[in-house]
Amino acid sequence: MLTEQLKSFNCVSYDDKAASPLAPAAMKNYAGANGGGPPVLQTNGDSPASGDVNGDHFNTDDGKRRIIVSNHLPVRAYREGKEWRFELDQDSLFLQLEDGLPSSDVLYVGCLRAEIDVRDQDKVTQVLEERFNCLPVFLSEEEHEKYYHGFCKHYLWPLLHYMLPLTASHGAGFDRAQWRAYLSANKKFSEKVVEALDNPDEDSVWVHDYHLMMLPTFLRRRYFRVRIGFFLHSPFPSSEIYRTIPVREEILRSLLNCDLVGFHTFDYARHFLSCCSRLLGLDYESKRGYLGIDYCGRTVSIKILPVGIHMGQLESLLQAEQTAVMVKKLREKYEGKVVVVGVDDLDMFKGIGLKFQAIGKLLEQNEELRRKLVLVQIANPAKSQGKDVQDVRDETNVIAAQINHKYGDDGYQPIVYINGPISTQEKAAYYAISDCCVVTAVRDGMNLVAYKYTVCREGSPVLDAALGIDGMSKRKESVLIISEFIGCSPSLSGAIRVNPWNIDAVADAIYDGITLNDVEKQLRHEKHYRYISSHDVAYWASSFDQDLQRACSRNHSKRYWSFGFGLEFRIVALGPDFMKLQSKAISDPYKEAKNRLILLDYDGTMMPQISVDKAPSTQIISVLNSLCSDPRNTVFIVSGRGKDSLGQWFSPCAKLGLSAEHGYFTRWTMDSPWETDLVAIDSKWRRIAEPVMQLYTESTDGSFIEYKESALVWHHHEADFQLSSCQAKELLDHLENVLANEPVVVKRGQYIVEVKPQGISKGMVVQNLILTMRSKGVPPDFLLCIGDDRSDEDMFESIESLVKSLPHMQHVFACTVGQKPSMAKYYLDDTGDVLDLLSDLSAGQRDVEDADDVQAEEVH
Repeated sequence: MLTEQLKSFNCVSYDDKAASPLAPAAMKNYAGANGGGPPVLQTNGDSPASGDVNGDHFNTDDGKRRIIVSNHLPVRAYREGKEWRFELDQDSLFLQLEDGLPSSDVLYVGCLRAEIDVRDQDKVTQVLEERFNCLPVFLSEEEHEKYYHGFCKHYLWPLLHYMLPLTASHGAGFDRAQWRAYLSANKKFSEKVVEALDNPDEDSVWVHDYHLMMLPTFLRRRYFRVRIGFFLHSPFPSSEIYRTIPVREEILRSLLNCDLVGFHTFDYARHFLSCCSRLLGLDYESKRGYLGIDYCGRTVSIKILPVGIHMGQLESLLQAEQTAVMVKKLREKYEGKVVVVGVDDLDMFKGIGLKFQAIGKLLEQNEELRRKLVLVQIANPAKSQGKDVQDVRDETNVIAAQINHKYGDDGYQPIVYINGPISTQEKAAYYAISDCCVVTAVRDGMNLVAYKYTVCREGSPVLDAALGIDGMSKRKESVLIISEFIGCSPSLSGAIRVNPWNIDAVADAIYDGITLNDVEKQLRHEKHYRYISSHDVAYWASSFDQDLQRACSRNHSKRYWSFGFGLEFRIVALGPDFMKLQSKAISDPYKEAKNRLILLDYDGTMMPQISVDKAPSTQIISVLNSLCSDPRNTVFIVSGRGKDSLGQWFSPCAKLGLSAEHGYFTRWTMDSPWETDLVAIDSKWRRIAEPVMQLYTESTDGSFIEYKESALVWHHHEADFQLSSCQAKELLDHLENVLANEPVVVKRGQYIVEVKPQGISKGMVVQNLILTMRSKGVPPDFLLCIGDDRSDEDMFESIESLVKSLPHMQHVFACTVGQKPSMAKYYLDDTGDVLDLLSDLSAGQRDVEDADDVQAEEVH
């Protein structure tokens, strides 16, 4: 579809009133425009004549606007005299992806590849918005230099491609001024997106690539429900590389402010998930085939799908008579030669030099290929500037010259090095006549060269006629030699994959490829062509858009709260009935109650998990004693810890109740004995479980086993997060298998795996305490329960079931610590909030007592 539109494309003059306005959003229905030359902006001070705009240039299909944000707009800008001229860039991926979107209301936000004078920026903006549905972002020359050429291309881009700046001559180090420019640029992009939003709750914003990784944070700060998708077109490195970035957490948190984050391959996604685990302590899970990260009550979905090519555009080129003429000339030029083609950007990661060395090795080892084998290497212009680009240019020129000097002569050059820009049509002609395509990039996010080569080898009736081929009877052939370090490698299973650093192996692979039998070449070609033609850019865009809508489908059913300052900003998604527990909401019911039951977890609730000294502070002891001093209060610490440590720590709290080992032991006050209602259990299960735990302890540095009277607990909070999380999953499965016939349960909690007898849980503690209070004639009419991990969910679940059967319990507050999915209806942010709430309750209690004393004195 896009191809036909581009074929009929005649650029329109801005001041031509008879011309139809041209905008990318209208390209699906574009039937051609009359006029001579692209849209023009006069810069001589005279106002151009205004063109007729027939109707609203934002056409809507599904009522939802899509905003595509990329570093560069899909528009070419060039100057003729005093006039700026603009035309669509038909090779731009961001223009091509529109074919896969269900809406014609598509806007583009990005920079132009030209420096526009400040005096002309308003006029340029007007032209681009009216004619192309593009909103330009203008950066000053200094800002662009630091943002793009500095932070993006010379710091971030090499790092994402696994290159660490170990020395001053080996990559650029982190520069705080460049980072500030990066933030400033991202903020300006976000401001343009805000201008483009029509309905923030329904519109979708699709952000592209590493240039704009901080944009989601700026945009999410403005609109909590806006639909944000992000796709990274470069590799995402392993955590060992990524964690060297000084602003690593800020970037990760910004990406997590999206609803959907996309990658070309599972390896890239896996590295991103690993960084989230290691640096932010976040885990991920697969839900019905979709990967997702639980982050502040939101699920950030992960999309894995490599981008495709625009089949229509390429097939249109192959149908063109001009292409057929080029192909025929090239075939005649290289008649009798085995042609190998390579097309790469001129940068240090494309491995052009390694490819040349492999050709040299191939010719050295195989004399019969001399004067027969030709490598046509096309070098696209570099996308940045600097010493690294010049070094690559010099190195490749030297290697090519050496090989040509050694194996070439006046009528033959084994390496034809085309170092300069050539048209897409010319590249297609070279692809079409080449027997083999070689891609030896040492690291590349995707690389679509292999896709384009395969489609061009499929040819067209026009090319077949030009080459004298019977396209109906002759099956097409192609051979791909591709690096295992590029994004397209997993999707091309018929290609010969190579390690580009192994020169001998690459040379052998090229030899194997060009000497394959015809049937093998045909089968591999057909396999690749089926995949490439069905997974084109429209398929990729449509799939991403559908997943973004799915990821945001429940946004309207949630309430959002923001917290965090600056780049730490994030939002918390809560269910409609899930709210923060405020002191004022609980104080009146607390004062009115006659019999109160207060249940408190310890680790993670009263005491932070990160604390090394787990003994209660003087503040905790003071708050608990204050609560226990009220005769209407029954206060219990309900913990998984052993009775000895709890008894020792809370000995200053004489009236405090303790429930140890998840309820296996219970003590109502310091003076009362420890009780247990469970009969003696055979310890055979210990003899089975302990050796298994010991095995995982020995293989997981930093883990240890805690021996309780009722349970065995494997702790891994001091071990490596990634390794110990995997080990915990394996241990859980292992123990469940070997203990399947024993009267025990195996549970995984926060940094623990626990084995304990059946019937022991914090949920049973709640039931037993309430039943005991009822039997004593003091049934609780107020219940406050606070916990933080999975074991505390048993308490919340038990409370929810008891509330329905105990009408006398009028005020119930089940509260979890941290914003996360929970059976509780309330939450507090952290242990500090818990202590503040309890302090407020005890202070309110003293105020009531003081008021009662004053009233009694007045009566007296």
